[in-house]
Amino acid sequence: MKKIVILFSGEGSNLLNLIKTIHQKECIIAAAITNRPNAGGIEKAKTYDIPVEVIDHTLYGSREAFDAELVRTINSHSPDLVVMAGFMRILSPIFFTLKTKAINIHPSLLPLFKGANAIGQSFESSEKAGGVSIHWVTEELDSGSVIAQESFEKADDETLESFTDKIHAVEYKLLPQTIIKVLSSNK
Repeated sequence: MKKIVILFSGEGSNLLNLIKTIHQKECIIAAAITNRPNAGGIEKAKTYDIPVEVIDHTLYGSREAFDAELVRTINSHSPDLVVMAGFMRILSPIFFTLKTKAINIHPSLLPLFKGANAIGQSFESSEKAGGVSIHWVTEELDSGSVIAQESFEKADDETLESFTDKIHAVEYKLLPQTIIKVLSSNK
């Protein structure tokens, strides 16, 4: 069975969804790696016996030094795919020495609203739709080729909370589907 490594920085809601939907069914989550020692996703992963590695970015003198350790750790698991699910780090060229490709989930319809505040920017915009993109990770932030994208219409009475809930619902469906698709096309 193919193996993935998941990178996350926060609560791990996408990580938990992937554990429940595809782990030991479609692929093996070989490890979950976070850059934050207090990330909520750590306990979620441990609850399901997923190995967790914490690489605290604040302990490294440079982005490149952190990325070198991240690459070493990822490569030690020999994954078929790396999945960034809320991994809030800008990557240096060192990251792209990885032995495998990486995908990222982003809460907007790329190329719109790149970067960290995509949900808020998308919600506040005059765009009639919001959505989620999954793309290949490249050296330019949120600029890799889009693999999958799904949108929804903004309601007239939309609140930031309801908009965010819609984003998460799309993420929870689209990310597992896309991982399965990418892994099956990389046979």
